[in-house]
Amino acid sequence: MIKSVIGVLLLVLGIFFFALPNLVDRFVNTVQPTDSVAFENKVDTIERDIFTADLHADTLLWSRDLIDSHAHGHIDLPRMLKAQVGLQVFSAVTKTPRNLNFERNDSDTDDIGLLAIAQRWPIRTWQSRTERALYQAERLHDASRHSGGQLVVIRSGTDLADYLMRRSSGAKITAAMLAIEGLHALDGDINNLDRLYAAGYRMMGLTHFFDNEIGGSAHGVHKTGLTEMGYQVVEKMERLGIIVDLAHASDALISDVAAVAKRPLVVSHTGVKGTCDRTRNLSDEQLQLIANTGGLVGIAYFPEAICSTKIEGIAAAIRYTANAIGVRYTALGSDFDGAVNTPIDVSGLPLIAAALAQENFSHEEIAAIMGGNVLRLLKQTLHLD
Repeated sequence: MIKSVIGVLLLVLGIFFFALPNLVDRFVNTVQPTDSVAFENKVDTIERDIFTADLHADTLLWSRDLIDSHAHGHIDLPRMLKAQVGLQVFSAVTKTPRNLNFERNDSDTDDIGLLAIAQRWPIRTWQSRTERALYQAERLHDASRHSGGQLVVIRSGTDLADYLMRRSSGAKITAAMLAIEGLHALDGDINNLDRLYAAGYRMMGLTHFFDNEIGGSAHGVHKTGLTEMGYQVVEKMERLGIIVDLAHASDALISDVAAVAKRPLVVSHTGVKGTCDRTRNLSDEQLQLIANTGGLVGIAYFPEAICSTKIEGIAAAIRYTANAIGVRYTALGSDFDGAVNTPIDVSGLPLIAAALAQENFSHEEIAAIMGGNVLRLLKQTLHLD
């Protein structure tokens, strides 16, 4: 009897620690079968040496090894190289509420803590959100070290310049930059901003799916603006050269930050109410607030952002944004591997360029949207070594 109980317990633990995280990853990070025939002939007419850059992916949350090729999920190094990706921003998720939704979440529960245990993350990450962010940064740096030089982590303007020089000389390489989704990752201590900066984080979202010590979330209970600590954090972020990301921010938070920002603001992954009137999406007024700072709006690919499961939906949201505030302030923000269903994985990026051509963007405009605008922003905002 005891042996049977032990056997069942070992089986349950084996499923929890080894099978369950992979099954969840496969179930939530999916690609919607899409008819891409309309774009196939146009892909070859678009120069594949366009520098592509994406402002948001949550790949570091999952147990997949970034270096290896995978048949599931949205991003890995082989697929990035295949698509000739110029730069991918990888964001650390440190806490999400149970029964997550887009309308109203409190901060009482923590599914990422359970996922950290299931994926056998270090014990230091089980209770600390700061340690979860630091561990995800370690995962990216480890991937870079084991990539044979093909994955470069960008931490400074000097890193970016060196990378671009190598890339222009024909090296088969791609780049990554670290971001954070929600500054509850500070564990309530502004001094942890220095630790996260030292780990390589150069873009930080203030909130995620719930209100925190910094301010209100679009999906929170109170949806307030900047707190007293929030004002201090934004000032320190700008001083350090960290890009402030307003994805998931409440209306009040967007207004408060825009009023005090001295550097370009970003909304890394979003939709627009003009094509998809949903809680998390930006109004025309909010689009203009971001553009007024010289920042960027990254258009996401999932249905809640674009009200579509098709590539045409992505292109339509981009067209609306460009018409509203200009091509210069428009970018890609896929939300790959963010527990979302998308029309493509990273290897399908050329199809987006083709869809933009069908929206009558010029080659120069497509190049700007696909990554040129992000590259310009990073050259402007990243500090030199």
